[in-house]
Amino acid sequence: MTMTGLDVFDRAVHKANDWLKDLMFELNTEDRHRAYLALRATLHALRDRLMPQEAVDLGAQLPMLIRGFYYEGWTPSGKPVKERRKEEFLAHIRQQFRSEDIDAETIARAVFKLLAHRISQGEVRDITGMLPKELADLWPHPPKRP
Repeated sequence: MTMTGLDVFDRAVHKANDWLKDLMFELNTEDRHRAYLALRATLHALRDRLMPQEAVDLGAQLPMLIRGFYYEGWTPSGKPVKERRKEEFLAHIRQQFRSEDIDAETIARAVFKLLAHRISQGEVRDITGMLPKELADLWPHPPKRP
C-alpha cells in the first residue's frame, strides 16, 4: 500500500525516513522530531557558510524532501556569511532548538557523519576544503591541510 498514492513521493518519504533513522542512531535518540531539527539546523548552518555554487552542489545530492527544507529560507546573496568560527556555527544550531539543552557539537558531528556516508566523497572534500579548519575538523576524518 502506498502512503501518498504517488510512487515518487512515497520513495521521497522513505529516503528521508532512512536518513532520519540513521541520524537518530548517531544521536542515540528515538525522537524523530529532534533528529529532524538537528538535520535542518546543521544543514542551514553549513549551507550559509558555503559559496552559493557549492551550496547548490550539496543540495543536488540530498534526497528530495531533505533538499526542500535545506533550501527553505535560503537567499544566496551575501553568502557565505562572515561568521566562520566554530562557536558561531554551533550557536546557530543551538538557536534552532530554542530552550532545549543540547550539545550542538555532538549534533554537528552526527550530521556531518551522516553526510559523509550519504554524499559523494568528492563533495565532502569540496565542502571541507572550503570551511575554516575548526569547522572542517567536525567532519569525520577531516582532510589534512598544508
